[in-house]
Amino acid sequence: MSSFSLKSFDLQGKKAIVTGAGRDTGLCYGMAKALHTCGAEVVLYDVLPSVHDTAKQLGETAPAVYGVEADLNDAASRTRGFHEAVELLGGRLDILVNGAGMQYRCKAIDYPEDKWEQIINVNLSSMFFLSQMAAKIMIPAGKGKIINIASMNSFLGGKIIPAYASSKGGVMQMTKALSNEWCGLGVNVNAIAPGYYETELTEDLRKMEQAKDISKRIPAGRWGKPEDLSGAVVFLASEASDYVSGAILAVDGGALYGA
Repeated sequence: MSSFSLKSFDLQGKKAIVTGAGRDTGLCYGMAKALHTCGAEVVLYDVLPSVHDTAKQLGETAPAVYGVEADLNDAASRTRGFHEAVELLGGRLDILVNGAGMQYRCKAIDYPEDKWEQIINVNLSSMFFLSQMAAKIMIPAGKGKIINIASMNSFLGGKIIPAYASSKGGVMQMTKALSNEWCGLGVNVNAIAPGYYETELTEDLRKMEQAKDISKRIPAGRWGKPEDLSGAVVFLASEASDYVSGAILAVDGGALYGA
């Protein structure tokens, strides 16, 4: 990038995969929509059958949007889904947004082993293996952007979410590790750490008594909405962030360092 201009944020002609974007109300869909609005061709990758309808809805205006149904908790399905997505994009991949995630609230003393394994696998292990497959395309091309979705709980332990907090702490360290290896090869690896957002994942939390205390600790005075991640994901996906790698960008209304 020789000089800065607004074109640095332009994603025209870019090819992107966004995992976890099967619902048109979630954070991942919001990020996919932002990439699409800025010109990227996008594959929505999700375990939900509704991903095809969601893709059709978003792709009513150019560029194209595709839906791929695959299960991140199953290695064969995960790999098949990735290659199907790349094929739909014409064999090229410029942007991977690892957004899919799971949550399960339970006291650590009673936490079930199957839930622990499932959450670590979906939230962390699958993110690594998708990044690995993406890098095998991006490194030979000499460029690429991998954006992992971390969490405020990458920094904090939280309560009654031991598997989620552990997985998101791992996402933060994995992002740094991959950046160390791949940044010099043209692949930027960064993470976005959302704070408290109004999504299905937090629906149960927002019904709890502690939700009032959480709201008081957010300096912005409100919980986030999917569109609040748009600027961050476009920045990290675009040439504007070519010298940014290994960063964990909190998008949380100031909550991480709130009172």
